[in-house]
Amino acid sequence: MISTLQKTIRPVRAVRGLHKSAVEVLKRPDPEDTVTASYGRFISEVKPQHLSSLVLHRSKRMVLDSIGVGLIGSTTDVFELALQHCQHMYAPDDISSVYGRRGSRLSPTLAAFVNGVATHSMDFDDTWHPATHPSGAVLPAVLALSDMMPNSKPSGSDFLLAFNVGIEIQGRLMRFSHEAHNIPKRFHPPSVVGTMGSAAACARLLSLDHSQCSHALAIAASLSGAPMANAATQSKPLHIGNASRLGLEAALLASRDLKASPLVLDAVAGVAGFDAFYEDYVPEPLESPNDGHVFLLEEQDMGFKRFPAHLGMHWVADAAASVHTLLVGLGPGTVSPSQVQDILLRVPKSKYINRPFPESEHEARHSFQFNACSALLDGEVTVQSFTPAALRRPDILALLSRVRVEHPHDNPANFNSMYGEVQVTLVEGHILKGRCDTFYGHWRNPLTNESLRKKFRNNAGAVLRSEQVEGLIDVVGGLDTLGDCRDLLSQLQ
Repeated sequence: MISTLQKTIRPVRAVRGLHKSAVEVLKRPDPEDTVTASYGRFISEVKPQHLSSLVLHRSKRMVLDSIGVGLIGSTTDVFELALQHCQHMYAPDDISSVYGRRGSRLSPTLAAFVNGVATHSMDFDDTWHPATHPSGAVLPAVLALSDMMPNSKPSGSDFLLAFNVGIEIQGRLMRFSHEAHNIPKRFHPPSVVGTMGSAAACARLLSLDHSQCSHALAIAASLSGAPMANAATQSKPLHIGNASRLGLEAALLASRDLKASPLVLDAVAGVAGFDAFYEDYVPEPLESPNDGHVFLLEEQDMGFKRFPAHLGMHWVADAAASVHTLLVGLGPGTVSPSQVQDILLRVPKSKYINRPFPESEHEARHSFQFNACSALLDGEVTVQSFTPAALRRPDILALLSRVRVEHPHDNPANFNSMYGEVQVTLVEGHILKGRCDTFYGHWRNPLTNESLRKKFRNNAGAVLRSEQVEGLIDVVGGLDTLGDCRDLLSQLQ
């Protein structure tokens, strides 16, 4: 509702047929009635009691999974490069802990950065619809900020509230654009909405007032955006690291009363705000948490990956694994390229995940062809599928040379409605088909708690002792009951 109109009167240039003076009246909403202000109010006013038991359950699963993929991600080359860069280029600052590095601490913003890099270093982190990786941009920032608070740590419920605010803001912003619903072509979504989510979560944890929360979002918008050209490279994990780091930075700057645009989330003709990232962006105000607001996580679960690769790979891997089972039944119990004449993949059209002959682990994680062939040979795709030795297997290379790709019109580049189909023609003429419409781990077919904990144990166990792993499972499971989150922070050290 527009309660106040500010009128600006200016002359309009005379045109043919216009015989008298004219004026144009520009109407602007009162600053308190903007979309941007509504987001600031929501962030500042929301309380732990606004989170339902279902939202708490789902968000604790996200926290556990994100910690696990961050811990195993701390074993990667790209994480090591990011950590060395921060240690060598910046003055020591013994505040916030680092995944997988006992005794290593950095400044809060740098810890958020390297832990964000770890989380996405293997493309193993959660994914939502519209497409983004929400947890990796938020959790490292909230952890680093909690470490930063010297005297009293946030309660577990306040920690979870901040995390959920960061997830909710990302989801709301993505839903204001039809373009954002599809596999991206221009900007990597976590580098856009992830930065905003990190800023919102940190603003909530800092208990900023509604005006400061709005400015935190506006500052974050100036720190957002990364092109899709860097997908399938070592730079892609930096997108998550920067989203976490820069969102935290935006909230800290806002806490010092740095100002930015009060209309950054509004659609203002002729002035690019958040719609610079999504041209069909049509925003709506966010209602008060006291007016029956329902969190998006209440309505839609999160997608969790069973193996470390781009989400689209999970459709073709499951389809190819079903063909593997048929092949094993026909033959000697193993699959050999000598059996295969032709492999046809029917997948959505998306250039950056159509990589016929990947040359690195990062390209392989974004290759329909590689993941289909790995599942066809082995019956599954695992962490080990992307090692240098696995990429050079003669059997994989032989199968890759026989792959063709089609893009059916009924198979959109959209994680909510796409499918993966694998058709294998054998040398002897038989044709075997496998199709996956919803893989195990998708938000429509979520991992069970048992499966999620198995994934966590495998990932966290790469760097932690078994008793630490089990301790983290217990702490995260009871996070909403903790008087402060010190137990969680200590388990990560």
